[in-house]
Order: sequence, then C-alpha cells, then structure tokens
Amino acid sequence: MKPLTPTRYAASLGACLFLVLLVVILGPGIGQSESGIGFLEAWRAWLDPDQRPTDYNIAFSLRFPRTLLALQAGITLGLCGAVFQILFRNPLATPYTLGISSGGSLGALVAIRLGLQLELWGITSVALCAFVGAVSVIGLIFLFARGLRRLTTTELLLAGVTMGLFCSAMMMLVTYLSTERQTFDMVRWMMGSIVSISLQDSLMNLPLLAISWVVLIALARSLNQYMMGDEISATRGINVNGLQIACIVFASLATGAIVASCGPIGFVGLVVPQIVVLVLGRDCRLLLPCSALLGGAFLAICDWFAQLALGWMGNISGRTLSSATLPTGVVTAIVGVPIFLVLLRRRAK
Repeated sequence: MKPLTPTRYAASLGACLFLVLLVVILGPGIGQSESGIGFLEAWRAWLDPDQRPTDYNIAFSLRFPRTLLALQAGITLGLCGAVFQILFRNPLATPYTLGISSGGSLGALVAIRLGLQLELWGITSVALCAFVGAVSVIGLIFLFARGLRRLTTTELLLAGVTMGLFCSAMMMLVTYLSTERQTFDMVRWMMGSIVSISLQDSLMNLPLLAISWVVLIALARSLNQYMMGDEISATRGINVNGLQIACIVFASLATGAIVASCGPIGFVGLVVPQIVVLVLGRDCRLLLPCSALLGGAFLAICDWFAQLALGWMGNISGRTLSSATLPTGVVTAIVGVPIFLVLLRRRAK
C-alpha cells in the first residue's frame, strides 16, 4: 500500500471533485429534448429566468434534477460497492450481493401487481414497497445468519445468495400472475432507470444517503485494519463484529433507498471500485471517497448516453426517436462489461 501523503490525497480527491463539478455544470444542458438548449443557454436562463422561462424549465425543472438523482445513485452505489468488496474480501462483491436488489424488486413488483396508488410524504407506493422489501431481506439475513454467534462473512454471503434466489423465484411468480400491462411495467422497472422528477423529489433521499456516506467514509481507517485479517485487526483495537454490522446496515439502507428510487442499476458498484483500486491503490481513505465521486460521475454520464442514444440512432436511420430514452441500467451494462473485462485482463497481467 502506497503511503498516503497530504499532496497525493488532495490531488486524487481534487481530480474526482473536479469531474463531479464538471458533470453538475454540464447537466442542465444535456437531455433528449430537441430544443437546442446547451449548458451555456441553460446557465444564462438560470441567471435570468423571467426572460427565458422555457429554457429555465427544461434545464432546471427536468434535466438538472435528473442529473442530481444520477449523482446520488452513483455515489451510493460506488461507495457501497467498495465497502462490500472490502468487507467480504471479494472483488466481485457489489451493493446487491446480499440480495438487496432482489428484495427491492420483489416489493416493487408486488406493489405493481396489487395496483397500489398510495403516497407517503411524496413517496410512491412502488418506491415505498421496494425499500421495505430491500430492508426486509437484510433483516432476515441478520436473523438467520447471526443468531447468537459471531457474524461471519461466509454466512452472510450464503444467506444473501439464498434470499436473492428466493426473491427471484417469487418475482417470477408475481410476474406470471400479472396482466400484460403490469408485466410491461414490471420489466421496465427492473431494467433500472433514472427518471425525470422535480428538484424536491430528487433530494428526498439525500438526508438518509448523506448520513450513510459520512458513516461509511468515517470507517475508512478501521477498514484499512480490517483488510489485514480479523485477528490482526482485533489486536489493534478494531471491533470486527461491530464494524461489519455498521457497514452492512448503513450500506444496505443507502442501497435500498437507491433501488426504491431508480430500480436495480448494475455494474456501477462493481466496476468503479476496481478502477479506483488500479489507479490509486487499496487505501480506504482514498478508495472510499474516490469510488463515491467517480461512481456519481460515471452514472450521470451513462444517463446522458441513455437520453441521447436513441436520438443518435434516429438521426442515422432517418426515424424520429429523440423523445424516447434507454433504461440507464442497460447503458451501464453496455459500458460496464467491456471496462470490467479490460480491468480483469490487466489484473491478470
């Protein structure tokens, strides 16, 4: 592990912050609309909204909240992916390893099947049921895996895989019992996507997410000791059991909130930490914040491609497709798989 000097820490974190800031600046100017509003026109409208009401509404009522939601989701998935890879000492671990996405998806599909139309503090019934499903899976895993004994990562992984398979089977059952319209809505939701929502709605999850971000990043020093093994870290004053529980609880709550808002978006929590490890090393004091920032930028850029891809295809084919968007989860898979294979090849060398 390379020594983490103040200069190296500031340079690495500064580069990631600059990338996120660039995404925030460009976000209001990128979308599927054919109005021709770029980021310069968007920020001019922000300075004078009364004279440019249409530009302002498109840029800051539609595009900007979507970019903010993508940043929140990417930050959460990148950070939680890095935490789980360290916690399970497995580079293939993701934020969904413990079955969070399967539980959230099952809850959402049940809400769609029952046609629930309730809202609680502006949260839709689908999102609320998805969050309850994700949290319920984690609760059941703790109940059956921990018991009265010490928590082990092997038991957690086995319990997570089992719950994930069970939820997947129940999802197929719910889909089988649904109508054609409900099945379409279910498949669409399970693809994972960043949706255009209001600025207030895009910030609704921020308090829970911010608390989880702070707690997980604050555990970086303890996770550095944890990587040396349970016995060595315990001799250095680390409460291994408490560290595991804190990481799992806060990472799972944050991931469950994102699954409830955006559906299961894959590959962000798998690929981004691997990139950071290869570039910056395994020091958690750099790995965790940089994975979070790079994950936010990565998902926001993938969401831009999701909005623009069909428009580009329409221009090539001569058809009008600019009003449609691809699911963001599809784009992250298309982009993430080649990146992961390249990283895997480089690691093998």
